[in-house]
Amino acid sequence: MASHISNGHANGDQKTSNIRDLPKTKNFTQKLPPDSEYPTPAASHKTERKQLGPRLVKNAAYTFVRPQPFKKSELVGVSKAALKDLAIDPASVESEDFKKTVAGEQIITIDEDKEPGDEDIYPWAQCYGGYQFGSWAGQLGDGRAISLFEANNPSTKKRYEIQLKGAGKTPYSRFADGKAVVRSSIREFVVSEALHALGIPTTRALSLTLGPEEHVRREMTEPAAIVARFAETWIRIGTFDLPRSRGDRDMVRKLADYVAEEVFPGWESLPAQVPSTDEKDVVGLQGGIPKNEIQGAGENAENRYARLFREVARRNAKTVAHWQAYAFTNGVLNTDNTSIYGLSVDFGPFAFLDNFDPSYTPNHDDHMLRYAYKNQPSIIWWNLVRLAESFGEIIGAGPWCDDQEFVEKGVRQEKADELIKRAETIIEKTGEEYKAVFMAEYKRLMTARLGLKQSKQSDFDELYSELLDTLEALELDFNHTFRRLSYIKTQEIDTDEKRKDVAGRFFHHEGLSGLAGSEADARERVAKWLAKYRERVLEDWPGAQEEERLSAMKAVNPKFIPRSWILDELIERVEKKGEREILDRVMDMALAPFNEEWGWNREEEERFCGDVPKYQRAMQCSCSS
Repeated sequence: MASHISNGHANGDQKTSNIRDLPKTKNFTQKLPPDSEYPTPAASHKTERKQLGPRLVKNAAYTFVRPQPFKKSELVGVSKAALKDLAIDPASVESEDFKKTVAGEQIITIDEDKEPGDEDIYPWAQCYGGYQFGSWAGQLGDGRAISLFEANNPSTKKRYEIQLKGAGKTPYSRFADGKAVVRSSIREFVVSEALHALGIPTTRALSLTLGPEEHVRREMTEPAAIVARFAETWIRIGTFDLPRSRGDRDMVRKLADYVAEEVFPGWESLPAQVPSTDEKDVVGLQGGIPKNEIQGAGENAENRYARLFREVARRNAKTVAHWQAYAFTNGVLNTDNTSIYGLSVDFGPFAFLDNFDPSYTPNHDDHMLRYAYKNQPSIIWWNLVRLAESFGEIIGAGPWCDDQEFVEKGVRQEKADELIKRAETIIEKTGEEYKAVFMAEYKRLMTARLGLKQSKQSDFDELYSELLDTLEALELDFNHTFRRLSYIKTQEIDTDEKRKDVAGRFFHHEGLSGLAGSEADARERVAKWLAKYRERVLEDWPGAQEEERLSAMKAVNPKFIPRSWILDELIERVEKKGEREILDRVMDMALAPFNEEWGWNREEEERFCGDVPKYQRAMQCSCSS
């Protein structure tokens, strides 16, 4: 591993420690029901590893299971941003404790010389189900992911669940081997941190470990790897799907309580009431009400579970707005890949758009384009409706959700219609809120990307929509367009002749495609948009404020994006050619995407930031990892 990872102290004045001494908790396993086959760490630990394989698990949120280490491992990458956020001393990553922990070779939370006790923090795999491509898939769960512990940053007070992906079979592996291949692991390692650097809510990646002697079978035989990753929570909509499918009312309620009280800051932090669909009302609304206080009455009465559902919807609305604003496409948005916390999660076939094509999907198995870029907002809502079905009974119960009879037996027949009507009303209003929050966040992000100070109602059609239509018609690059716009001063586009000349800056250096029409017409179309854009810029930035505006634009429009062709080259160089430094270099760029340069090889930096090679645009890959 390159030595620059461990040089210096990247965490500033905040208190850091090595991974062994990092403050740890086990809230998830302490407060939710375990697999009855292995109800304690000791029961799991004394069982042979091969017996902890696939089977049906009921009435449980997780199973205690230890990682399966490689015969030989090599730590090849560590995210400096992740070290900072976890409060891990950068100098400690070369230690055996760190390397063995992120490779699954040791459990640092137990005394290796003793049998673990009930008080110990012990690794676990989560139990969940999911709808995959719109169809119920039954029990899924962490088939190759094993959580080690919850790490607590003493300075920020944030808690993260650290997990190993590719750490071996669990009860949820079904017919798989519990391993992850190098190519998918490199992709997740880089994109997790890249999304975070762009300000997009996401799960994170701490490290990448290769298993040079571990080979797994996918479409072909490939080497294995483990990604140590972390998140505020790994609970997803599929976590609720499974107990709902089994009629386990008690588990749905326990999970909901856990999410509100342990994942979110508490019931009082949730939205206080259903707002109007006016975006201004929606965006600013936050705040809480006492646990048992109900807003409204009758069919509109909201209890705390309704507010929890709305919080999950709001978070996911904002996240998908970020995906749309930065043209990120997650090619497998199943319910088991939709975070309850509103995080981008579980990266299989994903990509940032190259040429702007709303129908693009990075998943070559998605023949119906279910998870295409343009469908992401509606698909996330479809997934949220599945969550609403899991919550339906408790949100429909309104003011009597805590009545003992209801908790133990469910709703009386004579109250069923009232419950259903109330639940339907809340879901419908939450749908309106979801749309409003999404649109408000999307407009905010696009306004910033265009270098404007405020969003006018006319901007959506005259600027946003017209620009996207132009990008699609001329097959121009989405993110490059915004970055190149960040260098253009208003005096450079104050005449039609100048605007037509500047239009060429947005074209690929290989020229326009045959579908874009003539270059003259293309320049004319871009010039017309630039004229409208210039007028709006002068409205928001009167006087000589060009440098301030351009600087603000460069701070939100990335120069570097980890595109598919770059990741493919990175995989080739790391896996096939044995290069290691290139991974650190690309990660440095991903962690600082708005920089002009990164102090590496300027020619290589510009190549990675330049036009996508013609035959490497709109690449697709499989779900296999």
